[in-house]
Amino acid sequence: MYVFLPSTIPGLADVLATGTADGTTAFAADPRPGADDEEAGYDAMYAAAEASLELLAADPDAPRRRVVLAAVMPDQVVERRGGAGPNVVRVSVTQPVSYKKLASAHVDDEAAADDIAAGDAEDHELLWFAVQELRHLVGEDGA
Repeated sequence: MYVFLPSTIPGLADVLATGTADGTTAFAADPRPGADDEEAGYDAMYAAAEASLELLAADPDAPRRRVVLAAVMPDQVVERRGGAGPNVVRVSVTQPVSYKKLASAHVDDEAAADDIAAGDAEDHELLWFAVQELRHLVGEDGA
């Protein structure tokens, strides 16, 4: 199952340093009958992006870029916590999410930083990054 983990650039640096991510708060697609699976995945990713804004609010020194990590986890380690919107469920991963389970990251462009700082993320799409590019993302923000 794909799960989307909210994070920040410093959080991503921690994942790279330790080899694991915290899956306590995560989101997954839960498409209703007749719903589009891809659209539900997109909605789950943006639910995690909203949670990333909360992490940014708690860390004023973090670069103002939402970070969402996508991981593929076995269904048996993903626990449903409740609805998080149409076609989206809040979940917890019951074991550390290994770096090897990451499929990609979705991060705001640096140009979005001022809008993100102002709390206006609506007009910004997250950019897709391969796992191999994550060290570069951390390096460019000095984390």
